[in-house]
Amino acid sequence: MSAPVTTILLVDPDIDYLDWATRHLETDTVKILRCDVADKALQVIRKTEVHLVIADFGLQPFDGIELVRQIRNESPEVLVCMTASFSCTSQVVEATQLGIQEILKKESLPFEMKKVVELALQKVEARREAVGVKVEETEGSVPRKGKLQIIGVSDTFQEVFKVVGRAARSNAPILVYGESGTGKELIATAVHEYSPRVKNPFVAINCGAIPDSLLESELFGHEKGAFTGAIARREGRFEQCDGGTLFLDEIGDMPLPVQVKLLRVLQGGTFSRVGSNEVLKTDVRIVAATNKDLAMEVVRGNFREDLYYRLNVIELTLPPLRERVEDIPLLSQFFLQRFLRKNQLPKMKLSREALTTLQAHRWPGNVRELENTIARACTLSTGDVLFEQDIIFGRNLPADSVTDQALQTLRDQCPREEPSFKDWVLRKLEDFQKS
Repeated sequence: MSAPVTTILLVDPDIDYLDWATRHLETDTVKILRCDVADKALQVIRKTEVHLVIADFGLQPFDGIELVRQIRNESPEVLVCMTASFSCTSQVVEATQLGIQEILKKESLPFEMKKVVELALQKVEARREAVGVKVEETEGSVPRKGKLQIIGVSDTFQEVFKVVGRAARSNAPILVYGESGTGKELIATAVHEYSPRVKNPFVAINCGAIPDSLLESELFGHEKGAFTGAIARREGRFEQCDGGTLFLDEIGDMPLPVQVKLLRVLQGGTFSRVGSNEVLKTDVRIVAATNKDLAMEVVRGNFREDLYYRLNVIELTLPPLRERVEDIPLLSQFFLQRFLRKNQLPKMKLSREALTTLQAHRWPGNVRELENTIARACTLSTGDVLFEQDIIFGRNLPADSVTDQALQTLRDQCPREEPSFKDWVLRKLEDFQKS
């Protein structure tokens, strides 16, 4: 008995790419169909049994996201992969929510396409063998959003976008790790905007910026006379945010008594205002963020273990800017254009030397520091091109302990090509122990 034939539909406006992909993928058991526009691709899928679609984001007369949406509505059993020379946040998140298998960057196709296609074909074969199992439809009615702008084409940040796309659909708590300035609140906002809660409030609160004595009232509200200065009843953030998303930034700084009340909300969705015995109900999705190692804070007794496990259902780690250098040119251009528009300044450009200088910096303040550096350069420049001498870095905070100084020294020694500072340090320790 001959092996079954799998049909792959390639959809891309680049004919040279279609020729290349056909040569690399077609075999005795893999049949290749090709289209250069999206509407013809739909016609092919309606008339032919297609198992896998590999489509570009940039299609006509409608884009790749709309093509995937229509495929999901009409043929939910078809697997889909996407290709792009550059994909923005909204594209990655929407494509992930629509159930695509993978997003491939065009420049990496020679190395990754065969592997991704092989995995997809394994799923096709598994579906063939699953006789009588009904294929569940993935969501095909996700509304187009794309308002939020988070810039990042590096592999590490693309993975963050994919997790956001998958996690946004649930109500599970999310714990976001990342250094100051890496964009934790932006990620929390993205989770909200791509979730079913998008029409309800998104509320952000910095747990480290509010005095311990007032944080409980800020979160849960208080009754009139509950404490000195409580001249009227006040709703807390959990009441204001009912049905929405509450972002708790710097949750590692939350005092232990407030952690107990937060745990109660996560367990049962109930709380009481300060000074009241009335039990109130709330439906809030929690996204928490910290630049501390919460597991170590638990060991030190600064954070409740039960609360840690309640919060750490979905974990996201945002890479520091020094670990995604390839994103710096895009981020720089984005901040440059935004600053010029906001301040109604004439057009400016970044010279190649200026970009090289920006990419060589270690960015202890991460994306926030980059934005400030671009704003400083635009303000002080006297021409329409920003050169190397226009890039002036602000003074970094001095290390306030021996540990911080040693850590900064290690960071300076870490080679720029290293993908992970943590892994590099662990390897150094292993080498030290062996010697």
